[in-house]
Amino acid sequence: MHLEEILVPMSVFACTFGIFYLYFTTRHRERMSLIDKGADASLFQTKRDSSSEGRRLVILNLALTAVGVGLGITMAIFLYQATGEEAVYPASIFLMSGLGLLASYFIGNKKKD
Repeated sequence: MHLEEILVPMSVFACTFGIFYLYFTTRHRERMSLIDKGADASLFQTKRDSSSEGRRLVILNLALTAVGVGLGITMAIFLYQATGEEAVYPASIFLMSGLGLLASYFIGNKKKD
């Protein structure tokens, strides 16, 4: 085993851990200093309704984009067998993922109304 094969995953894990550690410790210190200064504790509570709706829209976007990519790959395989051109792969993948995002936009607008 080469040294690079060990160091790359370890450094990725260390960087990810460091980012999360700094985020949570900074957030904790900031909240504690606000509480020490007499700020209201309700500042830290978020509305669950609005954030869950945003999460649903993000999941909807990701799901329909993934479906679009899968359909694009499937369509590209059939087009490649028919034409022999390799250019159909990126074209069909981008086309179908764009259609998936367009569908998620219209579905998201229906849910808002």
